[in-house]
Amino acid sequence: MDDDLDFLNKNEANYKPLNPISFLYKAEELFPDKLSLIYNETQYSWKQTAIRCRKFASALRKEGLKSGDVVGIIAANTPELYEAHFAVPMSGMILNALNFRLDAKNIAYIIDHSEIKILFVDTEFSPVVKTALSMSKNKPILIDIIDIKDGISIGKNSYESFLDNGDENFIFFEPENEWDDISINYTSGTTGSPKGVIYHYRGAYLNSIGNILEWNMENHPIYLWTLPMFHCNGWCFPWTIAAKAGTNICLRKVSAKNIYDLILKHKVNYLCGAPIVLSMIANAAIEEKKYFSHLCKIMTAASPPPAKVLQSMNEIGFDVTHVYGLTEVFGPCVVCKWKEEWNELSNEEQANLKSRQGKEYLLQDKIKVVFQGTMDEVPNDGETLGEVLIKGNITMKGYLKDKDSTLKAFKNGWFHTGDLGVMHE
Repeated sequence: MDDDLDFLNKNEANYKPLNPISFLYKAEELFPDKLSLIYNETQYSWKQTAIRCRKFASALRKEGLKSGDVVGIIAANTPELYEAHFAVPMSGMILNALNFRLDAKNIAYIIDHSEIKILFVDTEFSPVVKTALSMSKNKPILIDIIDIKDGISIGKNSYESFLDNGDENFIFFEPENEWDDISINYTSGTTGSPKGVIYHYRGAYLNSIGNILEWNMENHPIYLWTLPMFHCNGWCFPWTIAAKAGTNICLRKVSAKNIYDLILKHKVNYLCGAPIVLSMIANAAIEEKKYFSHLCKIMTAASPPPAKVLQSMNEIGFDVTHVYGLTEVFGPCVVCKWKEEWNELSNEEQANLKSRQGKEYLLQDKIKVVFQGTMDEVPNDGETLGEVLIKGNITMKGYLKDKDSTLKAFKNGWFHTGDLGVMHE
């Protein structure tokens, strides 16, 4: 390195921490009138979404919260939860999107463990949250998200009233370091208390871009929210869609009819979901199915869908991409990297290949399968089971308030997933 140019590396103007919130600013600047979000009869442009997010961030500050405070939200896939993915980091705070399917005990644990200062609650889920608050030591400020007529109000005011207190010209906060916390996502807690997985700005940015690269996503995608946004921050797709200035189609209740209706109405060409969503689509009743002429891409994770389901999806206009990931790696970071010559294979052969979840994202570093308890790699025979290990930037910062579990998870410089797999030739 030329010593005379070393000052450039220290010049703040030449270094900006990677920040997925920057995608919103660029979408607003370049495509202000492009539709950012559609939910029932509600529509917003990217300019309107950016303004609402700035008002949200400003209102958080006016409420007396400060940088580093945790903002909780329990909501369905509605505009409020989408906006939180930008507004909370813009305020310098940390987002904690809670799983509304959890019981009161686990919600209470998360409220206390993450020290939530303010909690936005969809009134549909108010009863379980109210019970959780009776069990928790922490008593956050409550704000109602009013979306259904028969919901129960428990907050000091509504989400829209809260936004009205904000300044649309709010000067947003930038992370000082890419390693700063952007969000906390909790594991399911099936084998004990849920673990708080800390996401950093760098990983969120890189996985957002990784989704684009691995899916060959074009500009202005129409993305249907069947995947819960509370799950690994929607696999980072809230930020991905902003990066491509796409349109988010919000969906409160996932059903085959709703999915088909929205695909046809809005020409949806991207969506994510578990294999059960694929089965729901493939096995929909005749009166629920709608036939469309465009290609719709689906990204699915978890266990491979049955070959029959994959074949059915292909026949009705869906192209399925199979991925692997978990909360600790920002959602998916391993993908079946499809080769064009495989298109000539039979549907059954293609399904078998798609069930192999593949190789690491381009922006992730490495994946390997090792004999349990060692760092020795299993043979590439497609049969020998071992533990899946992952390394790279799309990996969590660590577990909140759990140093021992963090050190164990990153033993020998790799993230130990605890999942079993085989390595094919």
